[in-house]
Amino acid sequence: MLSENGKFLVYAPPSSLRNERLKTISKAVVKIAEKLGAEVEITRRRDVLSIFVFYKNGGEEEIPVYCDWGKNWDEDDIYHSIRSVVYALSFHPRYSVLQKIREVRMEWQN
Repeated sequence: MLSENGKFLVYAPPSSLRNERLKTISKAVVKIAEKLGAEVEITRRRDVLSIFVFYKNGGEEEIPVYCDWGKNWDEDDIYHSIRSVVYALSFHPRYSVLQKIREVRMEWQN
């Protein structure tokens, strides 16, 4: 069952070489999900070459919010990148549940 605030889906390749990257990205995703009251699901998939993060709300399609391809960003950079995409999505009527990100924006700028 999907949370009323949606879910962040983290898709990672099965390779064990990406475990540290997956931990770093997952920490950033969890921070955002907690602020929004959203769920996080992490899945290893053979059909991806890099770590991807999507947002899904109810029956809507998955919206890409982050791709780690070619990046070596730290947790804060990943967090701010995802937050920026979610902030932009929050203005679309279909994703009004994400408007919480605007209410706490000042707190997140630290």
